[in-house]
Amino acid sequence: MKLSQFKFNLPDSLIASTPSENRDEARLMVLHKDSGKIEHKIFKDVLDYFDDKDVMILNNTKVFPARLYGNKEKTGATIEVFLLRELNKELRLWDVLVDPARKIRVGNKLYFGDDDLLVAEVVDNTTSRGRTIRFLFDGTDEEFRKNVEILGETPLPKYIKRKATAQDKERYQTIFAKHEGAVAAPTAGLHFSRELMKRLELKGIEFAEVTLHVGLGTFRPVEVEDLTKHKMDSEQFIIEDRDARIVNKALEEKRRICAVGTTSMRAIESAVSASHTLKAASDWTSKFIFPPYDFSIANSMITNFHTPESTLLMMIAAFGGYDNVMNAYEIAVKEKYRFYSYGDAMLII
Repeated sequence: MKLSQFKFNLPDSLIASTPSENRDEARLMVLHKDSGKIEHKIFKDVLDYFDDKDVMILNNTKVFPARLYGNKEKTGATIEVFLLRELNKELRLWDVLVDPARKIRVGNKLYFGDDDLLVAEVVDNTTSRGRTIRFLFDGTDEEFRKNVEILGETPLPKYIKRKATAQDKERYQTIFAKHEGAVAAPTAGLHFSRELMKRLELKGIEFAEVTLHVGLGTFRPVEVEDLTKHKMDSEQFIIEDRDARIVNKALEEKRRICAVGTTSMRAIESAVSASHTLKAASDWTSKFIFPPYDFSIANSMITNFHTPESTLLMMIAAFGGYDNVMNAYEIAVKEKYRFYSYGDAMLII
């Protein structure tokens, strides 16, 4: 398929810049992939589509406050450093993006916080905006993390044109987040409230967890018309044996298995055994899913509404059927569904 087949007109007014008042009260579009039928619901109605022993696969990655603002030595110029991933815990080496990139060179020292709570040195260039930095910090790892927590800002995507607030710290995080390492939230999971999780549990729905640390590659635009030539960024994922067993039992019993979000889907499709079951894994994936594609594990999926021409929309089209999904998106725009991270949800069954 071609990149241009995933274009659609999205008015700026439909890009959600704040979350719905209650997590489970965003709108929910239900797409039946066999018939193309569409229903309009509220997210907590998701309960009606699942039964005893069905399984939902959740991504339990935790977003860390990855955006730091500081000053450059000597000039005092304000700089933004976006922490991408920790390369070496002992040496406190991190891969980061910097802004303005042209002013930040190898050897520069960067200062963060009123009392220079953290100081870092630029040790290498990686890409045009990428650098490797070393934090010069003598305390424990726990103290270092606490300082990042104090100084760091919730890494809202750039298309949300406002500063992060205290509310974002809570709402740009799923209620089941456990393992820190993501620089963007697995947004389909943001719609689950504690009350809804309890109600799903009481109905007999089981939860399996995977960890996929969402990287900024999630937002990277596709720049080639021929999709086979696009390369995805690698993301780290972990699937424990216990969770693989829960999913495989449901597979065997032909239950409904729902991947909550594109990140959960990407993780499980990166860990399919030769016999088309889910295997425990701890690895990195650069898997790019676009139509046509045969999915091995999940037979339903919950997702948000994505950007035109994004890899996320391409995965959804592969799962729900290209014509079905593009038609659903046309209806979503007409019905004024809210798009992106803080937007509304879609259930594909």
